[in-house]
Amino acid sequence: MLLSLFDYLSQYHSGFRAFDFITMRVIMAALTSVIVSFLFGPAVIRRLGQAKMGQPVRADGPQTHLAKAGTPTMGGALILLSITVTTLLWADLSDRYVWIVLWVTLGFGLVGGIDDYLKLARGNSKGLSARAKLLGQSGVAIVAAFWLFAIAATPAETALLVPVFKSIAIPLGVFFIPWVFFVVVGSSNAVNLTDGLDGLAILPTVLVASALGVIAYFTGHVKFAEYLNIPYIAGVGEIAIICAAIMGAGLGFLWFNTYPAQVFMGDVGALALGAALGIIAVITRQELVLMIMGGVFVMETLSVILQVASYKLTGKRIFRMAPIHHHFELKGWPEPRVIVRFWIITVILVLLGLATLKVR
Repeated sequence: MLLSLFDYLSQYHSGFRAFDFITMRVIMAALTSVIVSFLFGPAVIRRLGQAKMGQPVRADGPQTHLAKAGTPTMGGALILLSITVTTLLWADLSDRYVWIVLWVTLGFGLVGGIDDYLKLARGNSKGLSARAKLLGQSGVAIVAAFWLFAIAATPAETALLVPVFKSIAIPLGVFFIPWVFFVVVGSSNAVNLTDGLDGLAILPTVLVASALGVIAYFTGHVKFAEYLNIPYIAGVGEIAIICAAIMGAGLGFLWFNTYPAQVFMGDVGALALGAALGIIAVITRQELVLMIMGGVFVMETLSVILQVASYKLTGKRIFRMAPIHHHFELKGWPEPRVIVRFWIITVILVLLGLATLKVR
C-alpha cells in the first residue's frame, strides 16, 4: 500500500526511493509491528479479560500451572493484527507470495480461533475435535499447496533441497502437494505443542522467522542466490517483509507474554505462526533447514509421539509428562529456567541452519 504511495511521491523527492529497497521496508515493517503490538496490546488484554476469555488449565498438568487459570487467552489475535496491518502497509501487494503467506497465516488463525472459543465456551481444555481441527488445517494447506504448484515457473520451485549438499535437489513433481501439506500442518501443530509455558514458543518463532527472512531476501536476489548456490525465485524477497512483521509482532507480544504472562496467545496465535513458518520455508525451498532451526519445535513434537507410542505399546511412559517442557518442570526445573534454556538452544540451532547456506 505505502509502496505505491512512495513510488508516486518519489517524482517530487528522491528520498522516497529508499522505500523501493526491501531492506528499508524490512526495518520499517519490524518497527511498525512492534508499535502496533504496544499500542493495542493493553486494550486487547483488557477486552479479553472483560469478556472472561480466561485460559482453562489441565487438571493433570504441573500443579504450578493451576495459578494461571483465568489468564486471558486468544492474545494471538493481537499478533495476527500486527502482522496483517504491517504486511498490508509495507509489502508489495502485487506479489503473489505475500498473499499465499497471508492466506495460510490467517486461515490457520481462524481454525485456532474457533478452537479457542469453543474451549472457553465449554469451560475446559477441549475445543474442536482432532478431526475437525485437522480438516480445517488441511483445507487451508491444500489450497496453498495447489496454488504454489500452479505458479511454479521452474523445476527448482518444486524440488526438495538437501542442506550442505549443493548438487542434491530431489524433484517432487506432483508429490510437492502432499509435501507442502505435511510441512505446513506439521509446523503449525509443532509450534502449538511448544506453546505451553510463558514465552516458550514466541521467541523461538521470532528467531526462526528472522532467519527465514534473511533466506527469503537471498532467494529473491539474483546475485546472492547465485553466490550461495540456492534457487533464485523472483518475488520471494517480499516475504522478508512478512518475516519482519512476525518478528516485530512476536517481540511486541512477548512484552506481555513473558513470565509471569499477562496473556496467552492461544491456538489462534500458535497454529497461525507455525503455519506461517512452514509455508515460508516451502516458498524459499528450505523445509529441511526449518527443521534444523526449529529443532525445539521438532523435539516437543517427537516427545509427544514417543510418549503416546510407548504408552500404547508397553504401558509405560518415557517422560514424566509430554510435551517435554513439562517433563523438565516435573523434574524440578523452575519455569523460567526451562524457557530460557529452550531459547538458548533455538539461538544455536538457528545459527546452524543459517550456516548450511554457506557450507555447501
